[in-house]
Amino acid sequence: MSDTRQKNIFVVGLEPFNLRLLQGVRNAEGYTFHALLSYVEIAASSRFDLEALLDKARRILRGFPGEIDAIVGYWDFPTVLTMPILRREFRLRGPSLKSVLRLEHKYWARLRQHAVVPNEVPRFELVDPFDPDAAEKIELAYSFWIKPIKAHSSLLGFRIAQRSDLDHALAEIRRGIYRFAEPMDVIMGYADLPPEIRAADGAHCIAEEIISDGRQCTLEGYVLEGEIEVYGIVDSIRGSNRSSLERYEYPSALPREVQARMIASAKLVIADAGLDDSPFNVEFFYHAARDAISLLEVNARISKSHSPLFDKVEGVPHKEVMLDVALGKRPDYPARRGRYRYAAKFMPRLYGRHDNWRVRNVPDTARRAEIEAAFPGSEIMLHVTDNMRLGDMKHRDQYSYELAAVFMGAQSRRALRRDFAALWEAIGLVFEEVE
Repeated sequence: MSDTRQKNIFVVGLEPFNLRLLQGVRNAEGYTFHALLSYVEIAASSRFDLEALLDKARRILRGFPGEIDAIVGYWDFPTVLTMPILRREFRLRGPSLKSVLRLEHKYWARLRQHAVVPNEVPRFELVDPFDPDAAEKIELAYSFWIKPIKAHSSLLGFRIAQRSDLDHALAEIRRGIYRFAEPMDVIMGYADLPPEIRAADGAHCIAEEIISDGRQCTLEGYVLEGEIEVYGIVDSIRGSNRSSLERYEYPSALPREVQARMIASAKLVIADAGLDDSPFNVEFFYHAARDAISLLEVNARISKSHSPLFDKVEGVPHKEVMLDVALGKRPDYPARRGRYRYAAKFMPRLYGRHDNWRVRNVPDTARRAEIEAAFPGSEIMLHVTDNMRLGDMKHRDQYSYELAAVFMGAQSRRALRRDFAALWEAIGLVFEEVE
């Protein structure tokens, strides 16, 4: 007899924008979505007391009067690594913490990847930023990247071209890495880890060769009961600084043969990690001049930024895949029922360091609605408010300020870019330098 009762799904960091997308999946009328911790608590806090967050989540779950069917989440760290802990304790479907750490702990991930796809992994080294001789011990030639073994959104990630860059990066990392190291150490304490990985705790970094000299893309897939599937590939286009992302486009424009090679590589890496009953995404670069691919990173979750793109092209957000897998259902995806042939997420940026600048002429809610109506299928999420000091923004990396997220659909790639240029001109932000 089939189970026709309402399914209770707890969503870590649930907020209105993504709730709307969750409610857009097929069979959503059979699901009730419950918030498990707030977005601020699990994604936007300046400091994460992870044991306190886990205890709060446990109280919420234990106090729920009905049956709990799944715990899901789409935020990066620490969400992606807290879910396996809670799922195990409440006997829900999902990947083991150890398998997720094999993908999310950047140093351990590189060790595993080098064993199965050695020609696709850059040279890398473990770095202790608190070692007084850290700079002298790095053997990689300039230029290279240095970043924490676990962070998110490129925070505390630095491109190192010379010794002065490295000295600056190490100082910045020492000042800020506690935000990621503290929760990462708590999470690692829940897993049975090899001694060399346990020693590479959250206060460590990884330095690795730069591989971003090609076309970047992300494979979206899932594992269900040991079967690995990839259902879509999204292109990632970087800005003029070659570091910050400016837009995502779906579907990918890469040659089919290149996509097939990436899919084969991703399946090897996912299988090696032992990931099961989980969505995932895998980021690659394609170097056309030498017809080679490089593996950037793997995440044991869907990319939330891609969900509106899939919604516009497939007619169903790929959050449906996340839900199906959590409930033990075989996804029927891609859906092939969307309104547009192409979709993009644009991330307009201001480049350089302008912390003392302020933004003016930010359109209010009514004006944004007018602009969206003028460009059917568009959705505008501004990251700035009128008179905001750019140095106070949360959406920034070391080299730029991300001013907005704009989702758009169109029938051609050219139309996507043309429509965005006109939309952004209509938004009309103005910047003023303040002494």
